[in-house]
Amino acid sequence: MKTFFNAEHAHHEGMVEMFRGEFVPCFDVPARAERVLVEMRRRGLGTMANPAPIKDEALLRVHAPRYVDFLRDAWSSWVALDPANAYRDALPSVWPVRQHRTDVVPDNFAARLGLFSFDAGTPLTQGAWRAARGGAACAIAAARHVQTGAKGAFALTRPPGHHAGYDFFGGYCFLNNAALAAQTLRDGGAERVAVLDIDYHHGNGTQSLFYERADVVYVSIHADPRTDYPFYLGHADERGCGPGEGSNVNLPLPRGTPFGVWRAALAQALHVIAEARVDALVVSLGVDTFEGDPISGFLLCSDDYLQVGEEIAYAHLPPVFVLEGGYAVDAIGVNVANVLEGYVACQS
Repeated sequence: MKTFFNAEHAHHEGMVEMFRGEFVPCFDVPARAERVLVEMRRRGLGTMANPAPIKDEALLRVHAPRYVDFLRDAWSSWVALDPANAYRDALPSVWPVRQHRTDVVPDNFAARLGLFSFDAGTPLTQGAWRAARGGAACAIAAARHVQTGAKGAFALTRPPGHHAGYDFFGGYCFLNNAALAAQTLRDGGAERVAVLDIDYHHGNGTQSLFYERADVVYVSIHADPRTDYPFYLGHADERGCGPGEGSNVNLPLPRGTPFGVWRAALAQALHVIAEARVDALVVSLGVDTFEGDPISGFLLCSDDYLQVGEEIAYAHLPPVFVLEGGYAVDAIGVNVANVLEGYVACQS
């Protein structure tokens, strides 16, 4: 399996985030991607490549022009407010809510920051745009590699992407890598693509991007949004609307879910994908389902991820794996590599 590594990811390293009412060190740290890279090299899991550069126009296949413009210029706008801002990250502090207008982009930077975000836990850093753009390039390159006939590909990147929507960031995500991969597969000729999201947290950005489309089927296994982030999407009754009716399937599970129950949900998700008769598959690969994850609540152990990879292989669709969450840094390399090793073992 070929891995496309985002060498730009370390340019994004937030200082603090807001978590449960206080500022804490960021959970999304550069070591997450580096630990995965080291473990994959140690096992000899395929080849490594840098992605080809992309133009900003590629991002507009899933994101709003005004949002891409904002991300591109955000840091310079932040520093222009006060030169001292060069030494601190930007966190939003105000948001438009019900009955507030969102069609007018404010001149005030703090208001713009709130317009395009949905939480105070995602610091915008000097390198956020550079890192996110590099991750988007990885996802697009991995999708194009699968289009050549490869049995699978992996976009190894951070920041993650599945919480980013058409015109908003949050959940450590700025650009939606999985959605960009799915759209690339569609643009390359796949009539219908499935996105299987196995991150602990619901991919609210991915769902919202494809909710009214029948050509991309979104299936997610995640923590119940009544108790867990991102809270406001991810319920089982969200089935898509308009042309997308029936193409969105959420399988929420309670905190404390063990692997046996989670695996049954994975079997259900893969059955939905098989019934949808898709031509291509993107996997939002979050391993924050791990029992030791500091901000999650499922009970998968490291060996379980080998079986996860095997189950995905039985779908008989060459997947584009895209790294999402996983914040137990000491275990993330083993857990991600186990998924990929389990998958590759079933291809030989």
